[in-house]
Amino acid sequence: MKITFIGGGNMATALIGGLKKQGFSAAGIQVVEPVAEAREQLTESFGVRCTPTMDAAALSCEVLVLAVKPQQMKEALTPAAGKLSNQLVISIAAGLRLADIGRWLGGYTRLIRAMPNTPALIGVGISGLYADPTVDREGNIVAEKILAAVGRTLWIEDEALMDVVTAVSGSGPAYVFYFIESLQNAGTGLGLPPETARLLAVETFLGAARLAEASNDPVNVLRERVTSKGGTTAAALDAFAAADIAAAIAKGVAAAAARGREMCDQLGKS
Repeated sequence: MKITFIGGGNMATALIGGLKKQGFSAAGIQVVEPVAEAREQLTESFGVRCTPTMDAAALSCEVLVLAVKPQQMKEALTPAAGKLSNQLVISIAAGLRLADIGRWLGGYTRLIRAMPNTPALIGVGISGLYADPTVDREGNIVAEKILAAVGRTLWIEDEALMDVVTAVSGSGPAYVFYFIESLQNAGTGLGLPPETARLLAVETFLGAARLAEASNDPVNVLRERVTSKGGTTAAALDAFAAADIAAAIAKGVAAAAARGREMCDQLGKS
């Protein structure tokens, strides 16, 4: 199998690195990347073929991975419009519907939409995937294998829910960093050295996440087990409830999902 990446940024780099760790040959990977410095880095790091433009060799592949920014996608796909035969096309760009990508490719339908997140950069991401109904089981397996190179995968049956996937897990790492930052700042504000507060905040989040992953109990049950009546944890959670933190989080995720739909509408008009 030959794979061509259109765009050689962070996520493409993560996927290429993950594929190589799984034993995928560098000879089977190409990257279309206009920035010379990025091409040099990719060739040096992975030994893959890089080209500044989409040439015939780049289109001679079984899989095209679209890894450019949503605003650049239409222009990036112009050289491929009407030239695809049976390639599986996987988009990892947020805010783009498959119908629009297919239209820009000249009415192409063998498409899959994927939403990985930034922990993929260290191989522990999670990706939601949605396939056009015309994609066969073999195509789904190929897409899952490629995205699984950087973490876990799950399939979404309704493309409209991909905006929610983006809001929860695609944008989610930023929410986690925000929480860690706030927890660290709270610790330093109460007298802890910055490096100590950071270590406590990061390791506590890591440990709690791993505990939630390993447990069969709902997260609310895990929370209740830590919360003794009238204790320190209860005091903190009471303060969070008074500030309606849960509602603020729900509002933020809803705003992210709404923005995803707006981007789809805006970018799809062209």
